[in-house]
Amino acid sequence: MIHVTYENVHNQFKLNGFQLDKDDLCRVAYSFIKEGEDFEKPVGDFLLDWFDSKTYIEMQTSGSTGTPKIIKVDKQAMVNSALATGDFFGLNPGNRALQCLPVKYVAGKMMLIRSIILGLDLDFVAPSSHPMEGLEEKYDFVAMVPMQAQNSLKELKNVKKLIVGGARISASLEKELMKLPTQVYETYGMTETITHIAAKRVGEKIFTVLPNVTISYDDRNCLVIHAPNIIAEETVVTNDLVELVNENQFKFFGRIDNVINSGGIKIIPEQVEQKLDGKIDRRFYIASKEDKELGEKVVLVVEGNTMEIDSSTFDVLDKYEHPREIIFIPKFKETENGKFLRNASLE
Repeated sequence: MIHVTYENVHNQFKLNGFQLDKDDLCRVAYSFIKEGEDFEKPVGDFLLDWFDSKTYIEMQTSGSTGTPKIIKVDKQAMVNSALATGDFFGLNPGNRALQCLPVKYVAGKMMLIRSIILGLDLDFVAPSSHPMEGLEEKYDFVAMVPMQAQNSLKELKNVKKLIVGGARISASLEKELMKLPTQVYETYGMTETITHIAAKRVGEKIFTVLPNVTISYDDRNCLVIHAPNIIAEETVVTNDLVELVNENQFKFFGRIDNVINSGGIKIIPEQVEQKLDGKIDRRFYIASKEDKELGEKVVLVVEGNTMEIDSSTFDVLDKYEHPREIIFIPKFKETENGKFLRNASLE
């Protein structure tokens, strides 16, 4: 068994149709930095960082769960993550892949590393909200955020396996994705776990972890991830409320930081949002405001101008989940991958 390290470039790796080794990639990196388009420059920077003498890469977290910060990620851990993804999704050397995520964040970096390590034939395009527009090629493996998947429904028939991450897939998008011949997976992960550590087919409720990852939960019922091959501290304690099916599978409910305590009743906003999916034809989320009687009251935050929302819309909710107030915000604040910054938007 060959021990694959971050210095390896698979002999079947191709970038935009060209077979490249380590020296070729460094030359391409320099040309991207000097005369590449805006989206190519970060790729050049990343490739030079990847092949330098340091054993780690510095990465920025997305900021959806706090202030964005720079963390150091071990290069060998990224290789191990790429191998686990290849194993889980059955990727083989020569498989065609599309890179359409910004390389600024971990998901975009990992698409490149998977291709280099697993020997994928990678096309890369400018990250945009319509990444497959005008593309005729067929692909074995593509990663997108939900907005990109939503805008690529017509073209996704040309994709064998699609992974969608970065933000929650809405119920309406999930229905559309389930009609496709494509195998579509929703992924679960974060920068600290070097992109996804678990995935589930759309339409299913239960996430299954990747090889060499096990899970448990703490006294708050929050997920604890054990992944010695990819996490320096070996475990990450999350703020994600879950129900464990076994040490390899879990159901995700929502983030503990979002939980609303209204008159002693605990409400998980993400679950209320799922019930309302498809009933309001705008982007929205559930939040809370201080309330003298209840401590916190449930509020519905809707993007755009004021509009009438029929009270029957809320018939699907339990009594205590009903919003006590509706707030309209012209434009939500969000991360680049489409996660709402709930508190920042409300402020």
